[in-house]
Amino acid sequence: MAELLSGVDVFVAAVEAGGFAAAGERLHLTRSAVAKAIARIEERLHVRLLHRTTRSLALTEDGQVYYERCVRALEELRAGEAALESGRREAAGRLRVSATVLFGRHCVAPVLTKLVAQHPKLELELSLSDRPVDLIEDGYDLAIRSGNIGDSAGLMTRTIGIQRMTVCGAPSYLAQHGRPERLDDLPRHTGIVYGRAGHIRTWEFSAGERSTLVEATPPSRLCFDDVEAIADAAEAGHGLAWLQDWLIRDRIRSGKLIPLLENVPSVEFVTHALWPKTPHLPLRVRFAIDALAAALPGATELEPEFLPETNQGQGLVGI
Repeated sequence: MAELLSGVDVFVAAVEAGGFAAAGERLHLTRSAVAKAIARIEERLHVRLLHRTTRSLALTEDGQVYYERCVRALEELRAGEAALESGRREAAGRLRVSATVLFGRHCVAPVLTKLVAQHPKLELELSLSDRPVDLIEDGYDLAIRSGNIGDSAGLMTRTIGIQRMTVCGAPSYLAQHGRPERLDDLPRHTGIVYGRAGHIRTWEFSAGERSTLVEATPPSRLCFDDVEAIADAAEAGHGLAWLQDWLIRDRIRSGKLIPLLENVPSVEFVTHALWPKTPHLPLRVRFAIDALAAALPGATELEPEFLPETNQGQGLVGI
């Protein structure tokens, strides 16, 4: 029986990743080890499973039949592991999570690191990147994203927090240029804006009885594709910034930045946990989702005395 299962996960990973090198990266194996594992299966079965080219892999007819059976077998094994985990209430195994760089570093990593400390048999692999990921193709158990998540076919989602935005400025800037009281005041101020690939992110606020979103981005000569750089520039007094509460909360506590436009409802963005649909969710994934849902609200909000009114917004994926 052990021989029948040997290399099956490697074969499935190679098919789903589209190559030996990509499968090896996912499984922490060398390209050569992946190729040898599949070659051993082919030798045992006396069939060719894959058409290999220098650039891609394609299943043979026999390979397609074998792949479909292997996928079902692995699903059953995972279901069995999940059932055992549920019985002993102990998370175990490797948990692969994707999150955006700054939010992952500031908010996600501390929660999951604490979770691993509570479960000695749990391993964490946290990938911090602002590029879009394919959970299934890239082999992630869980992804944390904010705003509009787009096409979520084949995925399950759960809201685990809210990211609110606040306009802020340094005491030195406000002493020189005054404090904006209304959105109409922003054009007379200098902003520090976020931009990437020639696109400037507009500042959005809620206005009117129906809480429609309005744009009010002040003129700017400073544009960065890194929100921490924006916060640093704002702290240095170079202009106003529109930033996430979790990023500026410590600077506000210390008085280095002052929250502004408290009477203008703040835009907020939903933070989601996403994971591949499965009949039995592994306990390690369930524990991670529950831990994040419990901890993120407190980790992303300003203290009550700094918290303006709120309104839900869209967009902002990648923050």
